Amino acid sequence: QVQLVESGGGLVQAGGSLKLSCLASGSIFNNRMGWYRQAPGKQREVVASISSGGTTNYADFVKGRFTISRDNAKNTVYLQMNSLKPEDTAVYYCNFLYYGTTVAQYRWGQGTQVTVSS
Repeated sequence: QVQLVESGGGLVQAGGSLKLSCLASGSIFNNRMGWYRQAPGKQREVVASISSGGTTNYADFVKGRFTISRDNAKNTVYLQMNSLKPEDTAVYYCNFLYYGTTVAQYRWGQGTQVTVSS
């Protein structure tokens, strides 16, 4: 079973930036990867995805502010978050995605908490 370890979260003021990392215990090469988030009382939602070839997709609510990237050699996926808003406050998770979808493949990691103060 692949394990996922997210890190990089924290408390930041509105307008600030954070960079999240997700280290996978297995190879991410040739795999579609994604970042999700879950705010208190809400369902988990997809934030961004990146194909094995580097094609990226973003939820409308983060377009122009967040950037997903990957380093296959390090089995790590990143999420650069700029111009953060209080509504971005959530626990952020990453996962492997089934080809062509935003459906997660593996058990969720512990996530990393992002809190944006106004």
